[in-house]
Amino acid sequence: MQIVLPPEVEVLVQRQLSSGKYQNAIEVILAGIKLLEQQEDIYQGRLQNLQQEARIGWEASQRGEVVDRVTAMAQIRANVRSRYSYNSPNH
Repeated sequence: MQIVLPPEVEVLVQRQLSSGKYQNAIEVILAGIKLLEQQEDIYQGRLQNLQQEARIGWEASQRGEVVDRVTAMAQIRANVRSRYSYNSPNH
């Protein structure tokens, strides 16, 4: 397969080559493809987590385990505060 790169992409490849980190353009392109695959894996993981959380919420709502908006927001705020206070340098 032969690929013709647009000039702006060639500049990016040349910049990476001049850094000395890569020996040739193929290495630069392979590194970019690996990053793309990692990004897609992360996206799929996050998507699956969101789908699972949505399913859990839906099932809870079907069982009547729901709270009103005010209570839900209070719980979310408390959760966020506890995360930040636990991770703060003072704790």
